[in-house]
Amino acid sequence: MRTYYLLTKPGIILGNLITTAGGFALASKGSFDFALFFFLLLGLGPVIASACVFNNYIDRASDAKMARTQNRPLATGALAPWRALLFATLLGTFGIAILALFTNAIAAWAAGAGFFVYVVLYSLLKTKTSLATLIGSVSGAIPPVVGYAAVSRTLDAGAFFLFAILVLWQMPHFFAIAIYRIEDYTAASIPVLPVSKGAYAAKVQMLLYCIAFAAIALLLPIYGYAGALFGLAAFVLGGAWIWLAVQGFSAENDRLWARGMFRLSLFIITTLCALMAVP
Repeated sequence: MRTYYLLTKPGIILGNLITTAGGFALASKGSFDFALFFFLLLGLGPVIASACVFNNYIDRASDAKMARTQNRPLATGALAPWRALLFATLLGTFGIAILALFTNAIAAWAAGAGFFVYVVLYSLLKTKTSLATLIGSVSGAIPPVVGYAAVSRTLDAGAFFLFAILVLWQMPHFFAIAIYRIEDYTAASIPVLPVSKGAYAAKVQMLLYCIAFAAIALLLPIYGYAGALFGLAAFVLGGAWIWLAVQGFSAENDRLWARGMFRLSLFIITTLCALMAVP
């Protein structure tokens, strides 16, 4: 069972469910439906897990070349590929069915769209173009939209702001990982920006994305979707991330700096998602 559990990338599931909870809380506006939230997690969790298993299947050859991923079950041969495909199919079918039956069609369709982008577009283009990172950020921005749609039953400006915030957040987050894991990506011939264009080009884009992230995050309180505390946190944390991004141009140790960017990114998104529940 542990082998199947590891295939689902539990860390990714947890991270995505945190942002899902943020979107759900934002749309709830202080009136939290715990039963609906339960079914949302019960449905979306398996969909995300299914996408991760399919991604593991597609990436099994490149995973074997990277120190970070070489011990994954399909990379080591600990599990037959067909078993992983069957497991992924069952998870995805179950998850979409739960979302369709107990939330609403918009949430289910949004989850399906995120699944398609991650498995079909991102996974298959990951080794072919650096633009795959942007494509991956699109799929990673879907969970909070699903959470929002589960409550609101619509996709309005609030859903768009959430989507944009997560897309913009993920880019410097992913580039930070790519910089401090650059040997792994080079060994696996994955053309992430730090590999294909160099660390400086990645730092420039990271700074621009951090600025855009901070600006878009402030739109939630400006348009009345989030409270003043969220706005204050977005302003302070966005400014801190921009400041740290600027420090990257004079960093003596890119790997150490990138780890700092990565850790701050996790703190920022977790804090902001929690504050979405505060009116």
